[in-house]
Amino acid sequence: MKKTLSYLSIIVFLLLLSNCGDKKSEEESADKKDRNMFGHYIPRGITVNSENLSPGYIMFPVTNSASTYLINRKGEVVHEWKGNYGVFNPYLMDDGSVVIGANDPDYPVFGFGGPYGRIQKITWEGKMLWDFEYADTTQIVHHDFAVMPNGNVLALAYETSSYEYALALGRKPEFIPRSGPWMEKIIEIEPQGTSGGKIVWEWRVEDHLIQEYDEAKPNYGNPQEHPELFNFNLGDSIPDRITRDSLDILKAMGRGGRNLTLDNPHSDIYHFNAINYNADLDQIAFSSPELSEVFIIDHSVTTEEAASHQGGKSGKGGDLLYRWGNPENYMQGDSTDRKLYYQHDIRWIEKGKPGAGNLTLYNNDIPMGPDSLNYSAIYEINPVLMQDGAYEMMVNNRFAPEEAVWSYVAKDTISFYGSFISGAHRMENGNTFINEGPKGRFFEVTPDREVVWEYLTPYRGNIHKPNGDPRNAMNGTFSVFRATFVPADHPALQGKELKPLDPQPEVFMMPPPPKEDKKE
Repeated sequence: MKKTLSYLSIIVFLLLLSNCGDKKSEEESADKKDRNMFGHYIPRGITVNSENLSPGYIMFPVTNSASTYLINRKGEVVHEWKGNYGVFNPYLMDDGSVVIGANDPDYPVFGFGGPYGRIQKITWEGKMLWDFEYADTTQIVHHDFAVMPNGNVLALAYETSSYEYALALGRKPEFIPRSGPWMEKIIEIEPQGTSGGKIVWEWRVEDHLIQEYDEAKPNYGNPQEHPELFNFNLGDSIPDRITRDSLDILKAMGRGGRNLTLDNPHSDIYHFNAINYNADLDQIAFSSPELSEVFIIDHSVTTEEAASHQGGKSGKGGDLLYRWGNPENYMQGDSTDRKLYYQHDIRWIEKGKPGAGNLTLYNNDIPMGPDSLNYSAIYEINPVLMQDGAYEMMVNNRFAPEEAVWSYVAKDTISFYGSFISGAHRMENGNTFINEGPKGRFFEVTPDREVVWEYLTPYRGNIHKPNGDPRNAMNGTFSVFRATFVPADHPALQGKELKPLDPQPEVFMMPPPPKEDKKE
């Protein structure tokens, strides 16, 4: 599990980060750009553009903006969808509309860990069709969602709980945040009207916990014997409470989130960050970077069955059908058996694409050892689905496969690195489209791992804080949570005029880097 730093350590780290890495000369920056994770002071726009590429476009949200851009292979913006709040992750519908996560400016309680609070649908022409708010003092949609074939939306959501509630579920006191953990759930929203939404299905992680700490609790058991359940006592001990001075420093720096308090650091214990729906299987895949695992559950169950251990096509209710990445979590290995490190963006490869039925993900923060730099990789894994509908487990009682069936790592290993956000998906031609999120770098690689197209977004918006203050552009100046390749024959683009906008949107100009002090 990713080691959690105390907030005091984070303050020191952020101060150092904001004053280092950009103090190099341009020549040094060019030589060291492989570890410039945020892409500061390196060339932006198109940097690789091979011949005979598949026709298509790239859609991405503009950082700190209410806009979503569609660019062509030359890097020219050919369309813009305009919303009214900051865009998190756009999904393109067949009619040319986009469904987006929108960053509500005044949601309460939550404020770090990727909450945004609204899901919206905007037409090609920019008309708001649906604006659904799911953000109050007890729950909020966050990170990701999936639009189902029937138009319903499966969304990740936090819900608050108390210290006492977590203790009653068998979590060790040293693992419980003082304000209580944010538990996770998945909700299915049926859009109604222009702003309504009915919750027609839900699944809660709290119904699928096991713990061996308190035998008096009903969920007491041996996690090793129940890989279909979450061990509720994974994680790091909660560090000492931050001081008021530390909290004030974080807020003055614009760090830690808008609703950070003295008691809620480390409340985000699972941090689900991606969700994907497979209509053929009627199953849901999702990702937890805090556990360094990806999971699959059954959607064919009712809400009542989802809270149980029976029912649905699988017969297992809402229990886990599959998990992969960190078998130590269910006591079937140790740290040397771990495969994933703070991963993002789990997706099934769709029918008609090479590798259909497999899963792709972005493995963010792979360690190479105490004296080496971490790196990122793209994995394609094959979760073996047997004839009886169950997922194969290997002889060592771990879920298959032992290794990824395909992966991408930079030739020098370290130049491809984004320790957070980011994603990847398979293209129709068998290539893989990758979003190196912190850098705002989008690129396409062949099955032989050759980079055939590369673009670094030069765009950043100008959304201000609710009090009117500007948002600090450093360090995630161009960071993008989700970018998508859109093939030219996508139904949404048929009959659309896709000429470069004139004029093109204004690019963001980085402030000049601090000059390095000359040594005497």
